[in-house]
Amino acid sequence: MNAPRLDGQVPAHEAVYRALRAQILEGGLAPGASLTLRGVAEGLGVSMTPAREAVRRLVAERALAMTDTGRVQVPLPDAGALDELFRARSLLEPELAVRALPGVDKPLISALRVIDDRLEERLEAGDAAGYVRANNAFHSLLYARANAPALMALVESVWLQTSPVMRRVYGRIGTGSLIDYHEAALEALAARDADRLAAAIRSDVEQGAALVREGAA
Repeated sequence: MNAPRLDGQVPAHEAVYRALRAQILEGGLAPGASLTLRGVAEGLGVSMTPAREAVRRLVAERALAMTDTGRVQVPLPDAGALDELFRARSLLEPELAVRALPGVDKPLISALRVIDDRLEERLEAGDAAGYVRANNAFHSLLYARANAPALMALVESVWLQTSPVMRRVYGRIGTGSLIDYHEAALEALAARDADRLAAAIRSDVEQGAALVREGAA
């Protein structure tokens, strides 16, 4: 775990929160893994107080869970919960992409293509962690143009609950069979075609859901 930069501009609890949140989104913490406040504090080079506050926020966001015995764990959603979470993604993410379309310009498409090239490299290398990072970066950059903070917050909440499982599944079954639906999304963005864009994003989400079901079987 990399220590956050405590440069005085960001409070320690916020730096710890961001570091842990990023690690969860990238699948750096395995589903079911247990954390201790002392371990978080020592790993990030901070005191117990900011570690406790950061963990409390992540529990409230369902990115972490508190057990009956008071232990903090990375959630391990069951099949029903995963179906519900991916259903939420398949409804929300195409909507965000379509809302982003009016704000999309050539520089953004170019930036998305750079990320997609990196994603392709990670696919070819079988780098599950790198794929998850690049995938999140692609979607985050596109959805930011939607100017829909409430919808984005909902999507990020779902990502926090599904990313660890996706990272584990991709690590187990590999990424070689994944189809890069981002290319279809980029073509739709260039053509200003909302229907094609929504379909590409939905297919991307549904592919992830199918692989998680396969990996959990």
